[in-house]
Amino acid sequence: MNQVTPIHAAAPGGSAPTAKPRRKWKTWWLKQLHTWHWVSAAVSLVAMLLFSITGITLNHAGSIGATPVVTEKSGTLSPPLLRQLASPTADTVLPPAVAAAVERSVDVDPTGKTGEWSDADVYVALPRPGGDAWVSIDRGSGRITAEVTDRGWVSYLNDLHKGRNSGTAWFWFIDVFAAACILFTLTGLLLLQLHAHRRPSTWPIVAAGLALPVVIAILFIH
Repeated sequence: MNQVTPIHAAAPGGSAPTAKPRRKWKTWWLKQLHTWHWVSAAVSLVAMLLFSITGITLNHAGSIGATPVVTEKSGTLSPPLLRQLASPTADTVLPPAVAAAVERSVDVDPTGKTGEWSDADVYVALPRPGGDAWVSIDRGSGRITAEVTDRGWVSYLNDLHKGRNSGTAWFWFIDVFAAACILFTLTGLLLLQLHAHRRPSTWPIVAAGLALPVVIAILFIH
């Protein structure tokens, strides 16, 4: 008997051979997005919580009472060290030995801080998160006067939120944290796009999140 060899019809447009590679690429891309999404979330999680809380405390700063605590201290600079301040000079930092002596005397460290020099004294401002401080040295008598103001931990955290008087290390930390948040939101947006076909409410909710602040800004901020 004659054998009939079955003939398999080719898939229209040749889609069958490419379906598997396309699915493989999508799986790889989805895995990458998930990986970078959770990594950026892990990096920014604690700081994001901190900045969210301090966003609330800053928004209600007028309702959160704080009583500044002011501490005054004084001391005297030894004559050998006082002679290092004898010659008038342009505004510059204190000599290292003088700065170390001031810290030992009044527990305020002016090292590396530019002072305001006058014929009468040297004044060094020492602003800090959540408070303020300054130290003054009389160039005639060597008397050291220092004042430290503490406005409490809420003020401290609020100043960290604003990057106020928080130093170089915190400056760079905010940049790294902001970059992690940008990565977190962008990977989240791409994940929304990949899953949106199974979740019809995705883009209406995203649009509402965009429209709400725009409407408030247009109607209520003048």
